[in-house]
Amino acid sequence: MRSTKQGKLMKIVPSRLAVSLFATAIALPAFAQNVATVNGTAIPQSRVDLLVTEQKNQGAPDSDQLRAAIKEELIRREVLSQEARKKGLEKSVPVQAQMEMARQAVLIRAYLQDFVKAHPVSDADVKSEYDKIKTQLGDKEYKARHILVEKEEDAKAIIAKLDKGEKIEDLAKQSKDPGSKDKGGDLGWANPAGFVKPFAEALSKLEKGKYTATPVKTDFGYHVIKLEDSRPLKAPAFDEVKGQLKQRLEQQRVEKHMSELRSKATVK
Repeated sequence: MRSTKQGKLMKIVPSRLAVSLFATAIALPAFAQNVATVNGTAIPQSRVDLLVTEQKNQGAPDSDQLRAAIKEELIRREVLSQEARKKGLEKSVPVQAQMEMARQAVLIRAYLQDFVKAHPVSDADVKSEYDKIKTQLGDKEYKARHILVEKEEDAKAIIAKLDKGEKIEDLAKQSKDPGSKDKGGDLGWANPAGFVKPFAEALSKLEKGKYTATPVKTDFGYHVIKLEDSRPLKAPAFDEVKGQLKQRLEQQRVEKHMSELRSKATVK
């Protein structure tokens, strides 16, 4: 909702707005001011403030136009919800289930936010993760071609043809790898860390222009690998990826915590 026009506010996803409204209803202080009253039902200022905050987090600037648009949207929502209640739709089993799931989603979000706040990821944690990844990546990246076949004897036959001067680009047509067979086996520029260990080890030992003298076995089959070139790998600066790494570490902690809670839960 980056537009400041009122008409475009109706593009807000209903489920997200529903969650926001539930969250506000739970946290609403008794002395909160109201921005409008619709058929006797008050719309508190806190609801507007909540949606303004959400839009600011998405890059929209706070403005009178934005707040007016949000106010109008909340009025429309209240009008529609009142009509729904008049028809008794809130008593519908599917509707009640959706409302309960929305309430549950708010509680979960609040709990996870509290968990992340109570278990902060420090700058030292992020720097340690950065250094670990940088070490894993090494200092080179490689441009290679490969041919993947199912049987070792097929791989040996390909190597024999390469020894006689045939080109790997032509032989790659028989490869099992759909992503590279039509490109002459070209894998583009890549870091060894992106390949399975046996493949990465064989690749890093090759000299420029050479191919593996024996088939390389992985879980995918047997590979014939040719190294076309290599170059120094320039890792992104720490400040460039700091935010992403912090978010990833937070997510990892949340996932670990959720797994621990799940393992302790009694499920019948």
